[in-house]
Amino acid sequence: MSAGEESERKPFLRVVRGKPDDTELAALAAVVAGMAASGAAEEPAAPRPRSRWADRATLVRSPLRPGQGAWRASALPR
Repeated sequence: MSAGEESERKPFLRVVRGKPDDTELAALAAVVAGMAASGAAEEPAAPRPRSRWADRATLVRSPLRPGQGAWRASALPR
Protein backbone atom coordinates (compact mmCIF):
# COMPACT_ATOMS: atom_id res chain seq x y z
CA MET A 1 0.00 0.00 0.00
CA SER A 2 1.20 3.48 -0.70
CA ALA A 3 0.86 6.43 1.64
CA GLY A 4 -1.99 7.86 -0.47
CA GLU A 5 -4.07 4.68 -0.17
CA GLU A 6 -3.70 4.60 3.61
CA SER A 7 -5.08 8.11 4.00
CA GLU A 8 -8.15 7.33 1.84
CA ARG A 9 -9.27 4.29 3.88
CA LYS A 10 -12.07 4.75 6.38
CA PRO A 11 -11.22 4.04 10.03
CA PHE A 12 -12.31 0.67 11.42
CA LEU A 13 -13.53 2.26 14.67
CA ARG A 14 -14.13 5.85 15.66
CA VAL A 15 -14.15 7.03 19.28
CA VAL A 16 -16.92 9.57 19.77
CA ARG A 17 -16.56 10.20 23.49
CA GLY A 18 -14.00 9.36 26.16
CA LYS A 19 -10.33 8.47 25.99
CA PRO A 20 -9.86 4.68 25.74
CA ASP A 21 -6.35 3.28 25.98
CA ASP A 22 -4.76 0.93 23.46
CA THR A 23 -5.84 -2.28 25.26
CA GLU A 24 -9.48 -1.19 25.40
CA LEU A 25 -9.45 -0.35 21.69
CA ALA A 26 -7.79 -3.67 20.87
CA ALA A 27 -10.41 -5.58 22.90
CA LEU A 28 -13.23 -3.70 21.20
CA ALA A 29 -11.77 -4.30 17.75
CA ALA A 30 -11.40 -8.03 18.48
CA VAL A 31 -15.03 -8.31 19.61
CA VAL A 32 -16.40 -6.39 16.63
CA ALA A 33 -14.26 -8.36 14.16
CA GLY A 34 -15.33 -11.66 15.77
CA MET A 35 -19.00 -10.74 15.59
CA ALA A 36 -18.67 -9.68 11.96
CA ALA A 37 -16.89 -12.91 11.05
CA SER A 38 -19.43 -15.14 12.81
CA GLY A 39 -22.42 -13.30 11.33
CA ALA A 40 -21.07 -13.49 7.80
CA ALA A 41 -20.50 -17.25 7.98
CA GLU A 42 -24.03 -18.15 9.07
CA GLU A 43 -26.85 -18.39 6.58
CA PRO A 44 -30.30 -17.35 7.73
CA ALA A 45 -32.26 -20.40 8.78
CA ALA A 46 -35.46 -21.13 6.89
CA PRO A 47 -38.52 -20.90 9.10
CA ARG A 48 -39.71 -24.29 10.25
CA PRO A 49 -43.31 -25.26 9.52
CA ARG A 50 -45.57 -24.78 12.50
CA SER A 51 -46.49 -27.92 14.39
CA ARG A 52 -50.12 -28.99 14.43
CA TRP A 53 -49.91 -28.95 18.22
CA ALA A 54 -49.07 -25.25 18.16
CA ASP A 55 -51.71 -24.37 15.56
CA ARG A 56 -54.14 -21.86 17.07
CA ALA A 57 -56.89 -22.94 14.68
CA THR A 58 -57.51 -25.98 16.88
CA LEU A 59 -58.76 -23.64 19.60
CA VAL A 60 -61.61 -22.42 17.41
CA ARG A 61 -64.68 -24.42 18.21
CA SER A 62 -66.78 -25.84 15.41
CA PRO A 63 -70.43 -24.82 15.39
CA LEU A 64 -72.82 -26.93 17.43
CA ARG A 65 -75.16 -29.08 15.39
CA PRO A 66 -78.13 -30.29 17.39
CA GLY A 67 -79.77 -33.55 16.47
CA GLN A 68 -80.00 -37.21 17.25
CA GLY A 69 -76.56 -38.71 17.93
CA ALA A 70 -74.86 -35.28 17.87
CA TRP A 71 -73.21 -35.98 21.21
CA ARG A 72 -71.31 -38.90 19.63
CA ALA A 73 -70.13 -36.79 16.71
CA SER A 74 -68.84 -34.12 19.11
CA ALA A 75 -66.06 -36.47 20.25
CA LEU A 76 -64.93 -37.35 16.72
CA PRO A 77 -61.93 -35.55 15.25
CA ARG A 78 -62.67 -32.55 13.08
